[in-house]
Amino acid sequence: NSAQAYELYKVARDFAALTGQEILYDLYTGTGTIANFCAARCAKVVGVEYVPEAIEDARINSTLNGIGNTVFYAGDMKAVLSDEFIRRNGRPDVIILDPPRAGSDERFLSAVTTVAPERVVYVSCNPETLARDLGYLTRHGYRVERIQPVDMFPHTEHIECVVRLARSK
Repeated sequence: NSAQAYELYKVARDFAALTGQEILYDLYTGTGTIANFCAARCAKVVGVEYVPEAIEDARINSTLNGIGNTVFYAGDMKAVLSDEFIRRNGRPDVIILDPPRAGSDERFLSAVTTVAPERVVYVSCNPETLARDLGYLTRHGYRVERIQPVDMFPHTEHIECVVRLARSK
């Protein structure tokens, strides 16, 4: 549902509260749709996805759309937030997570909280894993600020949920 995908991406971008100065990491980027959608409002966007073919498509999508401030990497999400990766790409001000239905695992969420971006935007199609992962994030330095469901397919009960978290002071 392209019309509702657009609405979902707008909510994620709005929750990221981008000013044009941020380094945004889009983790679980897939073909870079959210990364490319947010790029005009960021200094730099770094997209990471496990599937190399999806990353090739993300790069093509950036090129076709004339977007020059994105970089994309294929790799294991658990290993991506290393000190070396951050040195090469800059420390993220905002991280957008759009994991598969299984959510994120604790090792990955620990890496996110260690990097300590100001904001995390979590996009989820599974309320059970979203609740689990939000529990971890709120126990490790983040607070939930906003939640917005987006009905992706009216009459089929498929709801995506976008959550904005901010680092606790």
